[in-house]
Amino acid sequence: MRKHHILVIAIFLVIFSAFPALAEQLSGRVVGVHDGDTITVLTADKRSVRTRLVEIDAPESGQPHGTRAKQALSGLIFDKQVIVEVSGIDRYGRTLGRIFQDGMDVNAEMVRLGYAWVYRRYAADETLFDLEEAARAAKRGLWSLPLRDQVPPWEWRRKSPARTR
Repeated sequence: MRKHHILVIAIFLVIFSAFPALAEQLSGRVVGVHDGDTITVLTADKRSVRTRLVEIDAPESGQPHGTRAKQALSGLIFDKQVIVEVSGIDRYGRTLGRIFQDGMDVNAEMVRLGYAWVYRRYAADETLFDLEEAARAAKRGLWSLPLRDQVPPWEWRRKSPARTR
């Protein structure tokens, strides 16, 4: 029986050492909101961690509703304690994660309020699509804009290469 327990523990350790982001969480205070989907978290050990909210994509600064998306995210979490469920690092060196503030899923809340699209290329949480559809139907946030201004950020960046992140 003891050999079985050791084997199970060994397998568990191998899995989580191969995929450390699966088990990682960090917490801290939000000290910066850069746009509607990128923040800086100051951890207890004084690390400044630039963090990109996963599975969503908010309007860019120069896009219609870009400033409002940033303001909405600020209103939800600026200067508040958050937990980041880390899922990896992006090509810009930002930590990728799902943000929680006092039990609220901030990524989902940004979609629900109409300040972010579901980032179709990376989305795994099916509930986000329902939240986006409800926000669109209620014309919340960016969905209140004229149709011509409802350009997903990934399309906007492709058309405006000088304005990429």
